[in-house]
Amino acid sequence: MAVSKKITKKVIGKKEEKVEEPQAASPDSEKTFEKKRVCYFCQNKLNPTYTDLATLKKYVNERGKIVPRIKSGICSRHQRAVTRSIKYARHLALLPFTSKV
Repeated sequence: MAVSKKITKKVIGKKEEKVEEPQAASPDSEKTFEKKRVCYFCQNKLNPTYTDLATLKKYVNERGKIVPRIKSGICSRHQRAVTRSIKYARHLALLPFTSKV
């Protein structure tokens, strides 16, 4: 566990001195790395299509909104294709625009 140091300036008369003050590192300050998500479509070498409703439903939440890229974990190229496919499937009445109330 590394101890971080705080550098402060101490002014004595007209001289400036740099003084290092050690600080106790909090447990939150240690970096934790999450496992990087791999795009589902890149991994399986697939392209999203409007006919594959089971796959498209994974990227639509219970309210009928399209899940953002950060939460879905797919790359930007496939996120745009998924969005296009979902909108086209909605237009063809394969997917609902909103959830049932």
